[in-house]
Amino acid sequence: MTALVRPARRGPSRAGRTLHAGPLAYAILVVAVLFSAFPFYWTVVAASRSNADLAKVPPALLPGPHLMRNFEAVLEEADIGKALLNSLLVSGSITLGTVLCCTLAGFAFAKLRFRGRGALLAVTVGTMMIPPQLGVIPLFMLIAELGWVNQLQSVILPGLVSAFGVFFMRQYLVQSLPDELIEAARVDGASTARIFWSIVVPIARPGMAVLGLLTFMAAWNDFFWPVVALSSSEPTVQVALRQLGGGYVHDQSVIMAGTLLGTLPVLLAFGLLGRQIVGGIMQGAVKG
Repeated sequence: MTALVRPARRGPSRAGRTLHAGPLAYAILVVAVLFSAFPFYWTVVAASRSNADLAKVPPALLPGPHLMRNFEAVLEEADIGKALLNSLLVSGSITLGTVLCCTLAGFAFAKLRFRGRGALLAVTVGTMMIPPQLGVIPLFMLIAELGWVNQLQSVILPGLVSAFGVFFMRQYLVQSLPDELIEAARVDGASTARIFWSIVVPIARPGMAVLGLLTFMAAWNDFFWPVVALSSSEPTVQVALRQLGGGYVHDQSVIMAGTLLGTLPVLLAFGLLGRQIVGGIMQGAVKG
């Protein structure tokens, strides 16, 4: 009788083993979530309370009944509707321009061969080391010569391309776009423009979503340059918030209500692009 030889049992390999988080990991995550969410929760609480409630010690920690009244005060003290529209136009234009231009430049630096590519990339990355405040005076002189002071294009055009976006998309495409795809498209007779729109853009879509959200948030929250280039007659949200809670004693509840209104579009953008962002980060972290 032939003996049946059973293969020896092997324990689960380390690479294939499922890792489970312990109680300490969950505790750390809960604490991190609470610390991260508390500023937004406090904004909601302060926006729904009166200024007298916020001055009490200890302050109230639950939302109050004055949210709609504070929203009405915001609309009376500042043209927040026009500010929201201007911020949406500025942030949307900057986001679209940055995503398109940085994807084009990132593709060129990642996959195209041309003289001086390394030097140009080094110069582009090097501009990230220069504080943006150093360019405010010459930039304001330029827009004054063009007659763009207090016009939205003075805020939109300087932000259409960012060195960080170029470097980010270059690194993403180096890892995610195989050279074989480009070579096959060249053999088939595709031009560089056709390769970009038909091959690069579909592959780079998760990275473009990440860059788009980061750019939208930065443009929406930008205060320094808009307050220099714009006035209260053509404000963005951050410029309009300066007009809130005026008087001898600042009404903090009205200021927080305006801040809440200015935060909601960013949360909406994150909710719409959140899945693409997580997918883009995970795909960019794995070298293809």
